[in-house]
Amino acid sequence: MAVLTRTLMSFAIMTVLVELATAATYTVGGPNGGWDATTDLQTWASSQTFLLGDNLNFQYSPSHNVLEVSKADYDSCQGSNSIQAYSGGSTTIPLSSAGKRYFICGTNGHCSQGMKLEVDTSLATNSAPPPTASPAVNLAPQESPSTTLPPSSDSPLASSLAPDTSAASPSPAQSPELAFSPTPTAIDIPSTESPTSISRTGSSPEPSAASSLNNIRGLTLGFGIMMMLHVSRLLSF
Repeated sequence: MAVLTRTLMSFAIMTVLVELATAATYTVGGPNGGWDATTDLQTWASSQTFLLGDNLNFQYSPSHNVLEVSKADYDSCQGSNSIQAYSGGSTTIPLSSAGKRYFICGTNGHCSQGMKLEVDTSLATNSAPPPTASPAVNLAPQESPSTTLPPSSDSPLASSLAPDTSAASPSPAQSPELAFSPTPTAIDIPSTESPTSISRTGSSPEPSAASSLNNIRGLTLGFGIMMMLHVSRLLSF
């Protein structure tokens, strides 16, 4: 428990030190004016951003003072019920609480002449805004672009992409050179067989004696067979 208490106290002290280190001190009405009746204090206050931990420094002459009052007394310029009263020509007031605070000059008539100040203190600190997160870097390996290779001549894609040269190239019948070229004449090649002996008189050669004898035998045999068939028919009746 003691360790936790000391840790919390250390953290609180560090927070206060950081706020004091980053706190800003504003000279009221400065740099071209001050806590007087000639400075437009309302315009000056609206142009500033007051943060928790900042300080207000009032610089004024001995004829002026600084009174912290309520909202009602601020609006009516009444200083008889002031929350705090300061004098001496130089007053530094820390803005230790958030919200609006009201200050007037207690000298008679000075508040109605414009010596009044409304301060709105914000809870934000003077720390710089957090850095914007950088976009995430994609470390995943990217696919290398594929190289398109020409299709093989045997594939169907190559056949579909191959230019049709049949329509472009003329057929042998349409080709001018082939249409008008004369058809080569057939060349008779002499036969290597020995020619048959031809009679000088132009008549057929006479049959030999052997062939004539064979013919007579054939006719005689045929006539004999016919006669035997005829006799057999007669005997059958």
